[in-house]
Amino acid sequence: METTNQRLEQWRETLENILKYYANLPYRYGDVTTSVIISGERNHFMLLDEGWENHRRVYGTIVHAEIRDGKIWIHYDGIEDGITDELVASGVPKDRIVLAFHPPEIREHTGYGVA
Repeated sequence: METTNQRLEQWRETLENILKYYANLPYRYGDVTTSVIISGERNHFMLLDEGWENHRRVYGTIVHAEIRDGKIWIHYDGIEDGITDELVASGVPKDRIVLAFHPPEIREHTGYGVA
């Protein structure tokens, strides 16, 4: 039987691997770097772009996820199809994924966790 610590460690690794995959995709235009940022406690996971494109500054968060209270909270997901399908395919139950970018009253209709 899987322990809570084992499950959390697996989720951390899964989030890190998913974000690293997207970070390694080449940016189409300009001199832009995509980076994976993980907090020291490994509770927050971010993917962000930084650089220059056509003399314009590029800086922004692509994905921000957090492991909180035994669930993965997706605060922002700017990936075209999102990362939730990849999380589910990696074994994360849908009820353990909270789409935090939706208001609480909408979350119950998403098929994912509420809070």
